Amino acid sequence: MTAPQTAHTRLGPSAAHRGLRRFRAPKPPTPERCELCGVVLAEHNHRHLVDTRNRALACACTPCALLFDRPGAGTGQFRTVPDRYLVDAGHTLDEAAWDLLQIPVGVAFFLRNSALDRLVALYPSPAGATESELDPATWQTVLDGSRLPALLRPDVEALLLRRAEGRIDCYLVPVDACYELVGRMRLLWHGFDGGAEARAALNDFFTTVARRARAPKEDDLP
Repeated sequence: MTAPQTAHTRLGPSAAHRGLRRFRAPKPPTPERCELCGVVLAEHNHRHLVDTRNRALACACTPCALLFDRPGAGTGQFRTVPDRYLVDAGHTLDEAAWDLLQIPVGVAFFLRNSALDRLVALYPSPAGATESELDPATWQTVLDGSRLPALLRPDVEALLLRRAEGRIDCYLVPVDACYELVGRMRLLWHGFDGGAEARAALNDFFTTVARRARAPKEDDLP
């Protein structure tokens, strides 16, 4: 009595290999979509919204981003992240001020959390964005050395500080730029101090920020 034919015995070797290749071949990347309307987004050129209810960033197409960027639209669940970069070249922050912050790395960013109604301080680490537990009153004492904190738009912008080569750099940036930096550092960090690749990425990031940043103008006032 002959054994019944199975799917494997019916298929020739070449057909079987072709079938296996379907499962081994890399799948094309899933296109990124607007998290509000579902339209496919340009890979490296789209806006972000802050979801204030879930404390998260959401990708958005231009029409949806503009919907939440109108006057009076900044009180709901979603707020559009702006694209302004400011620099305070005349700040009075120094090494002593930085030491008061007790931040273990050379970069920190501060954002005003509207739900908590206070500043929140974070810094990049191998584990992602790490929140400082220092008394907020101490941060405010330090940050009084710059005029940029008064210009921060709640939830969507951050004050970005970097200690490097004996100086403190002080910028106001979109909050998604800070989380982009956190993601890069988490991906590249090696060893105790981050390693050469992470330091190079950090330098490149701040070179880009410095190139985009401008001094505050009268229309930047809240």
